[in-house]
Amino acid sequence: MTNSRDPDNLWPMAREISAGGVVVRHTADGWTMAAIEPQRESAASGAAKKRSQKVLLALPKGLVDPGEKPEQTAIREVREETGIVAVPVAKLGDIKYVYVRSWGDRQRVFKIVSFYLLRYQSGRIDDISSEMRIEVKRAVWIALDEAPRKLAYRGERDMARRAQEYLESHPEA
Repeated sequence: MTNSRDPDNLWPMAREISAGGVVVRHTADGWTMAAIEPQRESAASGAAKKRSQKVLLALPKGLVDPGEKPEQTAIREVREETGIVAVPVAKLGDIKYVYVRSWGDRQRVFKIVSFYLLRYQSGRIDDISSEMRIEVKRAVWIALDEAPRKLAYRGERDMARRAQEYLESHPEA
């Protein structure tokens, strides 16, 4: 007999755990944040090209590897997808959502992404490997106060707002 309160029985689907970072640095013009423009699979078709003229910006993130802590994943993914090295400041929160895989089994996936506020330490933005160009078209610095308008995904816009709030309430950061 199955327990009807068990979510595994109500919604059998794959699960993914990822982590990412809101990387900030302070400049003469204020706080800036690292963002990526992911490569788009559908850019080959004419209709998709027309739709994809608007730049899609996102936060660097990726799957947590076996034996890796989410904070370590965030730091690694930032390095791989942006070319910069960053140090952790604080956990900002988690985003939870369901998506359907666009490849292979087209299975529904329940995903949790933990986001961390990271402070820029070194490196040059967009200095990434040719292998990573399959995933990332480019990495850029954007003004942190513009991030809630420029990021494509609602949950990531919320993480940028949380980063702003954290920096406002922790001037020592």
